[in-house]
Amino acid sequence: MFPIAPEVMTYYSTAAEALRLTASADGRLELLRTQELLRARLPRPPALVLDVGGGPGTHARWLVGDGYQVRLVDPVPLHVEQARALPGCAAELGDARELHAMDGSFDAVLLLGPLYHLVERADRDRALAEAHRVLRPGGLLAAAGINRYAALFDHTALAHLHRDSVREEVSAALGGPARDESATVTTVHFHGATELGTEVTNAGFTGTEVRGVEGPAWSLLKAAEQVAGRPLDDSALFESALTAARLADPYPELLAASSHLLALANKPA
Repeated sequence: MFPIAPEVMTYYSTAAEALRLTASADGRLELLRTQELLRARLPRPPALVLDVGGGPGTHARWLVGDGYQVRLVDPVPLHVEQARALPGCAAELGDARELHAMDGSFDAVLLLGPLYHLVERADRDRALAEAHRVLRPGGLLAAAGINRYAALFDHTALAHLHRDSVREEVSAALGGPARDESATVTTVHFHGATELGTEVTNAGFTGTEVRGVEGPAWSLLKAAEQVAGRPLDDSALFESALTAARLADPYPELLAASSHLLALANKPA
């Protein structure tokens, strides 16, 4: 495999990634919206899906439940071990930049994490080229990016953006790729919506659409949960935030308010 930044490997080998999308209301919002956006575009089951950088199998679990054939690839041994415990999920160590799969062998390829940590454009281009190679003609690509403005909303919700060190960190993130080796954040690339769409299109995909995942109210939901000190994923506020994300879908100017972006595109038939 290509080298993985040591701090990225350390972060995912110790953090509870398996709980990230279920342990908080904003995480649950990300999961539900990702499911909605993918289910609207995925080919019908039992299509063959390659979940690249699929972590412990959070998405593989529901995809298998929907009837898809799922193969998961991840560079973190702990994630592969966790994913292999899921019935119906084949998981193996691998890297988005060098997939061990035959040309044109998958109906859909998910990159719902790799582009977060490939801070060099050449590495992201390699990952997208590999996804293009292993997709059948007409196959679907779903590639996620962390929004360039996510840190601004996130640290405001956590009520510490006014602290000098945090303000400096967020200011750097707003300007482009950021490196942070703290306990909560690791090396990441922050995408703008146009940037993500351009990278996908330049890799040879067609019909590229970039969607906002959590919508414009996710940080309000996160802040309220912080203040309440209890889960809010069964609250009216959660339902309103989910509705806001759905209503925001047709409006590109609202993309900047989502924490994550999702590019959807097809390999030419």
